[in-house]
Amino acid sequence: MTNTAIRAENLGKRYHRGVAATSGLLRDTLALALHSPLKLLRRDQKETFWALKNVSLEVHEGEVLGLIGRNGSGKTTLLKILSRITRPTEGWAEIHGRVGCLLEVGTGFHPELSGRENTYLSGAILGMGKREIGRKFDEIVSFAELEKFIDTPVKHYSSGMYVRLAFAVAAHLEPEILLVDEVLAVGDINFQKKCLGKMDDVAHAGRTVVLVSHNLGAISQLCPRTIWVEAGSIAAVGDSESIVTQYMKNVSKNSDHQVWERTGTSHVRFASVEILDADGNSCAHLPMGHDARIRVSGTGDRVGTEFNFAVQFITTTGTIAMWVYDQTKTFRLNAKGEFSIEMRIPRLMLMPGSYVLSTWLGRAGQENFDWVKNAAFVDVVQSDRIPVTDTINNHYGIVYGISETDQLR
Repeated sequence: MTNTAIRAENLGKRYHRGVAATSGLLRDTLALALHSPLKLLRRDQKETFWALKNVSLEVHEGEVLGLIGRNGSGKTTLLKILSRITRPTEGWAEIHGRVGCLLEVGTGFHPELSGRENTYLSGAILGMGKREIGRKFDEIVSFAELEKFIDTPVKHYSSGMYVRLAFAVAAHLEPEILLVDEVLAVGDINFQKKCLGKMDDVAHAGRTVVLVSHNLGAISQLCPRTIWVEAGSIAAVGDSESIVTQYMKNVSKNSDHQVWERTGTSHVRFASVEILDADGNSCAHLPMGHDARIRVSGTGDRVGTEFNFAVQFITTTGTIAMWVYDQTKTFRLNAKGEFSIEMRIPRLMLMPGSYVLSTWLGRAGQENFDWVKNAAFVDVVQSDRIPVTDTINNHYGIVYGISETDQLR
């Protein structure tokens, strides 16, 4: 029988919205009465909310469990309770084993101390002994790629150098249970790959890991099982691929263009993104091998501005499946500062599955006006148009191609 590393029953955490916490000591109460007597009288009228409510879970020894959900859904609160940083308002949790936490990289770093001194300081804060840090010091510095700057005060570090050293220290902990909160997005793209590789090593070392991340590709790759947390409660539990797909469909279904995750100068911005079938009807399913259309509209603050438009299809595991873009085709804002574009994709050859669309507006190689992640969601379904006899599945890849071949003599 598999042993349990983490078990929680009916966990709940209640906070008071807009009211500073006090220690409850007489001196603090008197100080509050002197400085803000009206606030003291209104203390019984504090508005409360539940960051977590009725959360139960069980994690087995050696299991790598993923936690996904929107910002503010309660994921970090749950990890803080499990790591004993925060006490639950109700319910209980039991942990069997030494716990290590990667909740916030850089905690405990002092700007006046060198990278070497901060490595020992941060390691001690994270529960490592001096001998253990010394034994792993060269490995930590090499991982952070800071051999030439390790004796330089960290106040002179760039932000990338700072987070690389902080993650390197935290990642070299060797607890039996590791709680990780969104630390795979630190540094540049190459260092992010190293972070992902390090977490993969930890996962295959037989340690218990609970990983919170918005990187759904990393969740699918590292975690066989995932929990979806929504509004402080568990929305779904299951294998990572199915839970990630459910989550992305929910995000797309309930997304509002006002709260899209977007970057850019905003001189031209998307207002709507719509997926159409070959007949021009709005849809959430596209048959493989048939024409597809993407209709977008938006506004801008510079009448006559020219720009390019592109669409990216991404699998729910984070793999870029297709990039649709005609660099020679430009569009222009009309006299009202508005635009409307319809892109036709002939014979969509994506494999059946679920895909997330990201959309882009800008000038090729010059300027990014608006880059919207998770703008829409679509399922590609199998159709009779594709002449295959075998059932299409992920073993064939992401894109299906039809070719004409001749036998050479």
